[in-house]
Amino acid sequence: MEDILLHSCCGPCSLYPLEELRREGFSVYGYFANPNIHPYREFQARLQSYRNMADQEDLVVRIEESYGLAEFLEALRGMDAGVYQPLSAERCRLCYRLRMRSAARACREAGLTQFTSSLLVSPYQDHAGIVEAGERAAGEYGLTFLYRDFRPGFRRGQAKAKEMGLYLQGYCGCVFSEYERYGETKKGK
Repeated sequence: MEDILLHSCCGPCSLYPLEELRREGFSVYGYFANPNIHPYREFQARLQSYRNMADQEDLVVRIEESYGLAEFLEALRGMDAGVYQPLSAERCRLCYRLRMRSAARACREAGLTQFTSSLLVSPYQDHAGIVEAGERAAGEYGLTFLYRDFRPGFRRGQAKAKEMGLYLQGYCGCVFSEYERYGETKKGK
């Protein structure tokens, strides 16, 4: 069995990638690190959901428990003002870079040689941006980023999460995506 680190954005989105990687013969290690999640209660809800998923799926995990909002906002400093606008692709790509770099570091520290991300299950994420960030981080740490298009299993994973009683979030996680969920972009203004 080959070992692989699965960066996880949340418990529900981890289910299908975990199932597929195990089906392919990988021994999977989970890693939760998401400095973008806001507000703090949302971060705690996703963290607890991830723990519940890991317990139910018998997944060995490493969890970055610190609330990383300051890190995320600091990374945005000095970027073009457009990064603060709704639906900013550059902001999302920055977020992917932060998380993939963290995953690569954790992968190296665990003595593993390859990693992937549950972000790749979402039809709402920019796969090219995730792959670019993953491959860049892998190159920095002398690792391999394993790309899989997990999107065909998105609904299946969500259904399983409901059956398991996991918390299902309604937005990507950052303060900007929360605004996009409730703000003017949804109201058609």
